[in-house]
Amino acid sequence: MTGTGSPIPDPNRAGPSQLVVAAGRHLLVDAGRGCLMRLAAAGSGAGALDRVLLTHLHSDHLTDFNDVITSRWIGGFPPAPLDVVGPVGTERLVGDTLAMLGPDIGYRIAHHEDLESGPEVRVQETSGGLVHEDDEVRITSAPTEHRPVHPTVAYRIDADGGSVVLAGDTVPCAGLDELCVGADVYVQTVVRDDAIRQVAIPRLMDVLDYHSTIADAAETAARAGVGTLVLNHVVPAPAPGQEEELVGRAAEHFDGRILLPADLERIAVSVA
Repeated sequence: MTGTGSPIPDPNRAGPSQLVVAAGRHLLVDAGRGCLMRLAAAGSGAGALDRVLLTHLHSDHLTDFNDVITSRWIGGFPPAPLDVVGPVGTERLVGDTLAMLGPDIGYRIAHHEDLESGPEVRVQETSGGLVHEDDEVRITSAPTEHRPVHPTVAYRIDADGGSVVLAGDTVPCAGLDELCVGADVYVQTVVRDDAIRQVAIPRLMDVLDYHSTIADAAETAARAGVGTLVLNHVVPAPAPGQEEELVGRAAEHFDGRILLPADLERIAVSVA
């Protein structure tokens, strides 16, 4: 877990991001605040990534995306292209990000003789379906529901006989149900609706419209028959020692394994 936090800055939880290591591949799902530092702590880094998979274009899931681009480019000898997958709109995001980085790119090309051009970012936009398949790894996506943020997607990675589904911000929906069927691990961002209702600030109340609650995530896991449910990006984040209580709420709806991990926890995909 290279980031289990939310939009609220937290000294202990980086922004939403997960690193999936499968069949020797390093696949980064979202690139929230501080994820490059967490990648370093996990023994990986921008140069090791085979793909970046973006679930949606909300800022808290993208804060370190420009740093991934720059770090991979400036740290490569020679620089390697970066493959990025995301919903429709990702190509524009990449173009805008490279434009924002334009002055920095120019400075570095002027200073380093071996840098002859800027970062190469190869974009694949997906609205659902097969993203990648080879003899070892299969990546599929499905549309999710996070309006007015649209489109949004979740990903399923099948490799080494196991499968993991990683969903960003979404309410329960048919695309998510279909993607999760029989998955070994299902990672879902969630909100604590009871805590948010107590604050009763309209802008915070709005987040209830387009996020899964803990119960929603557990019910999705139960419908799909997944093995392990991972609660991620919890808003607001649990206080130390509160994790067991929140896991208990999910257990009212799902009888499989339930985790609420901290940053840098590693979750093994158990294969029957």
